[in-house]
Amino acid sequence: MTPTIHVLTGCTAVGKTELALRWAEANGAEIVSCDSLLFYRGMDIGTAKPTAAELVRVPHHLVDIRAVTEPMDVTHYVTLARAAVADILGRGRQVLVTGGSGFYLKAFFAAVADEVTVADELRARLRARLEQAGLASLVAELQQLNPLGLGALDTQNPRRVIRALERCLASGRTLAELKAEFAALPAPFAAYEIRLCELVRDKEELEQRIARRVAGMLQAGLIEEVRGLLAAGLEKNESAAKAIGYRETIDVIRGLRPEADLPAAIEQNTRALVKKQRTWFKTQLPDHRQIGASQATVAELFV
Repeated sequence: MTPTIHVLTGCTAVGKTELALRWAEANGAEIVSCDSLLFYRGMDIGTAKPTAAELVRVPHHLVDIRAVTEPMDVTHYVTLARAAVADILGRGRQVLVTGGSGFYLKAFFAAVADEVTVADELRARLRARLEQAGLASLVAELQQLNPLGLGALDTQNPRRVIRALERCLASGRTLAELKAEFAALPAPFAAYEIRLCELVRDKEELEQRIARRVAGMLQAGLIEEVRGLLAAGLEKNESAAKAIGYRETIDVIRGLRPEADLPAAIEQNTRALVKKQRTWFKTQLPDHRQIGASQATVAELFV
């Protein structure tokens, strides 16, 4: 029999946590997080991380596993998630993956990273060149290495240009060759049956939940949490420092935004994220079951 991984997703604030806990309790499951911020210790309030009491109800994996100064990438995530899944199933328990971080979520359905290893020295050298010689210099070298063209690469995006160039230099292959090799890679979880369910809510209801969540975060001490994280080196981890709830609060602490504007700013940016998530789930995930979160029951999630 093919082992099964159950995946419960949905956009921010839709209500995944409580339903995931109840399904796991009813089905002898353990939860593997698929949230790009729950990895980090101390990022609790702004991420709506499950509480200590909720973490006790069901064993959780890949939560609080890194300091805020230690970035996570999808390759490392896949390694850790594969180990967690094998461990859980090996003990006769069921697996419930839950979260809404698109790139990490996609790893359960398709390959998301190639096998090119980029040395830290090369990465640092290219970033120094960007500072000293500008983006045009990097694009020119990339064009020399790819005489048949750069495909759909956004040559105005420094991050994507550097990533493309470092991979060409590290592998000795063109972007077209790397793309073809990547397309042939097997999905990391191809040996498992994946059952996917997405929780949904209508726009008005979700926006009300977002407003309540933001108010609750601020009341619980979000600003003080961010002050502590800044002291611990949060800004060394760019992706974590720029997460919604954190970047706006950092602006308040730095005097770049009035504190009175903070709730509205976080709400606005969360609504924009939800819009992107909905599009991503529709276009990047395989066909899947959708259930209205307000009426969802444990029994119907993965029928």
